[in-house]
Amino acid sequence: MGAGQSSFVILYHRTPFDESKDKNGKRIWVDQKSPNGIIPTLRNLFRSCEKGTWIAWRRVDDQSNEGTERFEMEHPSPFTLCRIPLEDEQISSFYHITSKECFWPILHTFPTYFNVNNANWKIFEEVNKRFAMAACAEAAEGATVWVHDYNLWLAPGYIRAERPDLKIAFFHHTPFPGNDVFAILPWREQILESLLCCDVVGFHIPRYTENFARAATTLVGAKRGAKVPVDKKFIEVGTALSEGTVTSHLEHNGRTIQLLSSPVGTSPDLIQELCWSPSVESHGELIVQDTKKGRKLILSASRVDYTKGNEELLLAFERLLERRKDLHGQVVLMLACVAAASGMKIYEDTQRSIEEMAGRINGRFSQIDWVPIRFSTRRIPYDEMIAWFCHADVCWITPLRDGLNLVAKEYAAARRNRGGVLVLSEFTGASVVLDGAVLTNPYSNRRMDEAIESALEMDEDEQRDRMSRMTDAVENYTVSDWAEEQMSGLSPSTPQ
Repeated sequence: MGAGQSSFVILYHRTPFDESKDKNGKRIWVDQKSPNGIIPTLRNLFRSCEKGTWIAWRRVDDQSNEGTERFEMEHPSPFTLCRIPLEDEQISSFYHITSKECFWPILHTFPTYFNVNNANWKIFEEVNKRFAMAACAEAAEGATVWVHDYNLWLAPGYIRAERPDLKIAFFHHTPFPGNDVFAILPWREQILESLLCCDVVGFHIPRYTENFARAATTLVGAKRGAKVPVDKKFIEVGTALSEGTVTSHLEHNGRTIQLLSSPVGTSPDLIQELCWSPSVESHGELIVQDTKKGRKLILSASRVDYTKGNEELLLAFERLLERRKDLHGQVVLMLACVAAASGMKIYEDTQRSIEEMAGRINGRFSQIDWVPIRFSTRRIPYDEMIAWFCHADVCWITPLRDGLNLVAKEYAAARRNRGGVLVLSEFTGASVVLDGAVLTNPYSNRRMDEAIESALEMDEDEQRDRMSRMTDAVENYTVSDWAEEQMSGLSPSTPQ
């Protein structure tokens, strides 16, 4: 296959902009609803290369009549968007079944939810191969290809076989599980061999890096490089996901694979600017009038997923109201829990359970002028979410397992020079980078009860001390620093 012209290629199932139509029915590209986070940062990497390409997918009725779409994008700097055509059956099999029913429960250490029976591995291979071949067609000689997330696990292997000249990096946006759980996957060797075709493999935190290194050494015989002390941005000891040292690299088939632990950051400048915007201030006035009314406001924001701990949080809130009659009418929980759009039964069951639980608790405790739980499954616009951060006395984040958790970091960014308490599950990647959070164990009723009580009773001085440490952490390591650190593992010619 001949070389293309792009010096930098991104493979990500998400597109850099959302497709829309203007009033004349003409196709336009609009920014995602959340301006903060990874997508704008990845787009910005194209500023520093001659020519770049972003490869994603699009849904079509009949792929035999459709080729890969190519669009020349102008913002924030010129780059090409390639969209690979996939039919409904391929999307369902590759994404909803193999990725979500097989990989997702294993990655999050929920092996009882693992369902391999519906998986069509050939479709997964085929979709990954199509992403890989598109990358090979676009990439110039010696170009860098950055592959994102577990649903493209096989792409690096296909790319390396076709184009040994390319530099390949891969980043996992999820946890990487312990070896005994990862080994449940019947395709484990093929996945690992593909990832070991990369030059850099990245994870949020050292624990996931170590889990991967152990899987690669024990399951396919990679050789482990030296262990080095973890970077100073990580808490080294005392939490469920702490590591003091981490494997620097692996060697396999004559190649060196660098391992990097980089927790995705936020855009604290943008968040802090938004805090004072007219839109956020007007949302804030409504929150104060409609929800707070002089009460303590607890915010929890996540999406409907069995990994997110929403049911454990609701039961802990119910126990709080049972124990503390003095808090009736004095505290309100805002549970923003975005509904899953996948049509998967497990998520529908989870959402029904959350809704029933919230309804039951409100039925038990509501008074004529007080409803203890505000519950929303709509996707809250970003400026409104910032307003909730600004007014929440406590942010309560309790996933049973989470790769990182950006909401926790966004709350810390929004609380610069203010108090507020972050109660955070120690099974989130963020728990080893946010020194100052009140850590909790969502599997333990006692730990959950102690954490929320201590958050509600914490004095202002301690709140400010803890929050300033967390705000410093998110300001000292932003989403741009994350991208730069991952790319620095390649070569000086890589866009920084």
